[in-house]
Amino acid sequence: MTVYELSQNSQFNVLTMPEPERVINGAYVGDLLSWVMGKAQYDNIWITIMSNINVVAVASLSDVSCVLLAEDVTLDSEVLNTAKEKGINILSTPLAAYEAAITISGMI
Repeated sequence: MTVYELSQNSQFNVLTMPEPERVINGAYVGDLLSWVMGKAQYDNIWITIMSNINVVAVASLSDVSCVLLAEDVTLDSEVLNTAKEKGINILSTPLAAYEAAITISGMI
């Protein structure tokens, strides 16, 4: 499933989608950035409640296909602009991280 397909088949909100054709091959849930860098795998969707510029940096370093911000977390416009420039797809959802992971698990 691609990030675009996920966005069309779920109630996740698109915040940035510069690379809609990135494939999602699994998920990683976590907020400790050093763990995400070491544990998230290529093309995972990363589910987090983190809301600062470090999300973009870690997503880029980990080469995840998408970041999903749980619990209606939002990012300021500067962070979103940086994400677009770096090719980072970011979605959001009102669901808790656990519920979001279950939803994604049933789709990919």
